[in-house]
Amino acid sequence: MDRTPPAFRYLINRTSVSIKTYQYLILILTFLAYTSYHATRKTTSIVKTVLDPATNNVGMWFHSNIYPRATTGGGWAPFDGPEGTSLLGILDLSFLAVYSIGMYFAGHLGDRLDLRIFLTIGMIGTSIFTSLFGVGYWLNIHAFGYFLVVQMLAGLFQSTGWPSVVAVVGNWHGKRKRGLIMGIWNAHTSIGNISGSLIASLMLNYGWGWSFVVPSLLMAFVGLVLFVLLPPGPESVGLNADEIRNGVREPLLGGEGEGNRKKREAVGFWAAWQIPGVTAFAFGLFFSKLVAYTFLYWLPFYISHTKIGGEYLSNWKAGMLSTLFDVGGILGGILAGQLSDSLDARAFTSVLFNFLSMGALFIYRYFGSSSLLINASLMIVTGMFVNGPYALITTAVSADLGTHESLRGDSRALATVTAIIDGTGSAGAAIGPLLTGYISSKSWDAVFGMLMVSAFFAGLLLAKLACAEIKSNEQLHFCFRGRNSSRETANGVSHLVSGV
Repeated sequence: MDRTPPAFRYLINRTSVSIKTYQYLILILTFLAYTSYHATRKTTSIVKTVLDPATNNVGMWFHSNIYPRATTGGGWAPFDGPEGTSLLGILDLSFLAVYSIGMYFAGHLGDRLDLRIFLTIGMIGTSIFTSLFGVGYWLNIHAFGYFLVVQMLAGLFQSTGWPSVVAVVGNWHGKRKRGLIMGIWNAHTSIGNISGSLIASLMLNYGWGWSFVVPSLLMAFVGLVLFVLLPPGPESVGLNADEIRNGVREPLLGGEGEGNRKKREAVGFWAAWQIPGVTAFAFGLFFSKLVAYTFLYWLPFYISHTKIGGEYLSNWKAGMLSTLFDVGGILGGILAGQLSDSLDARAFTSVLFNFLSMGALFIYRYFGSSSLLINASLMIVTGMFVNGPYALITTAVSADLGTHESLRGDSRALATVTAIIDGTGSAGAAIGPLLTGYISSKSWDAVFGMLMVSAFFAGLLLAKLACAEIKSNEQLHFCFRGRNSSRETANGVSHLVSGV
């Protein structure tokens, strides 16, 4: 089967394209792809404030003051009743649960199918079912079961995205500078959230159905662009994958390299769990993502219900202030990636950031209310340490383990490993906000305690791998043993001097 993208089959001369051009093309296309995934995912949180006017968050202020026509009509049944908020919570939980489970299947399929086709199907499917949620506006649908089924199917197709884009990037980029490159590339999550919020908010003025349909149409367009242009791996354009990762361009023997592809058989689901480090990083991400998603879902609410500088902020100001957490997250992803590249120690970097996040969470909770400036500064720092390991594990670590040396180059496990790690992490992402909803009604101190304990467990699960990196890494070994070695040397010299 010829897996060459149509553009390189009919329009573009593959041999005239440099390796760097291919790699830049991959980063841009996958960046746009996952930005569109997150943009469509963000829509529901914006429209909640119209479906259920009782929802108390930044969106309500924004919609009622900037786009007053969007909130007329008093909500949308069945979400405008006394159980509206809980029904919306069920939609969120169902989406995340199906997304988490679907991730495992998506990774298994991604390593066995053409990732270009698989991504296109996932994006078109997501577009269709996200649009169908909005279609309920024009068809005047008020059955909760309809919205629940559509949301769950959207979550299922959403699960195709992350394993696929990480696998494609991993196919084209070797381990060198992978942490920094993927740390910068991972900004698509925040940009997708921001663009999705803006588009959905703008479209609300014309009816909440458009808030689902417009981002979905944009996603379908990006999916078609990927279908035409995306080379999922070097073999798809007649290049040797191993040579590409070493920065050398060599054509495959036998033209399209079908023989080479046949040798690289996909690894089974349970075999992927046996790859050294996969289990530890998967459950480490469970706790890291629990912390990150709890902040993501509850931070605006927490800010608006906490005195800062002696006064409560409006929902609008609280929402704007909360975006600084994402700013810190982008910085944290880049910093963690760069540090892990420099030290060649992914686990150590993850443990370091997780343990530092415990201190950042404590300081933010007890000193963030001092003033607006202090709160903003601490929020950036907290976002940096909380999102740093989350970004690192879901990108560079997943790509590293999917091409682990234990596979001996004759197997493919990028999508499967990515799905295992992020699927397990997504379970934590679903549980964290759910627990916070119950715990916050009693005490925010207890919520932050839960987050700090989760960060501790995230670091603890990776501690063994981090210790192994310290022992085998000259830079880290020197840092941790250098002081003791200096003391031993000094003691030795003093003994020699005293003996003379």
